Amino acid sequence: QVQLQESGGGLVQPGGSLRVSCAASGSVYGVNTMGWSRQAPGKQRELVALINSGGTTNYADSVKGRFTISRDLAKNTVYLQMNNLKPEDTAVYYCNVVKWIRPDYTYWGQGIQVTVSS
Repeated sequence: QVQLQESGGGLVQPGGSLRVSCAASGSVYGVNTMGWSRQAPGKQRELVALINSGGTTNYADSVKGRFTISRDLAKNTVYLQMNNLKPEDTAVYYCNVVKWIRPDYTYWGQGIQVTVSS
């Protein structure tokens, strides 16, 4: 089993920045992709950004150019630097992990609140 520990959420003003972190622990062998998704009230959960073990990244169009995902392979930790935040970015952010040995299953963190408001 993989446990995901998220941190770094909070309240920020529009135009501000936040950095959220997610550390994977437990049965971490085979972790390939790590990423972040988000869900706002009344909306579907959407993928925000992901990064695989080779460093390949992918971003949602809505955050491209503003958010940067990175990871520390040795620590099994993924980070999301969020800059130029907009009220539309307000959501619960969820860390997610996929193993190459089980690509059909996604591990999820409990979610952390990010609120962008004046």
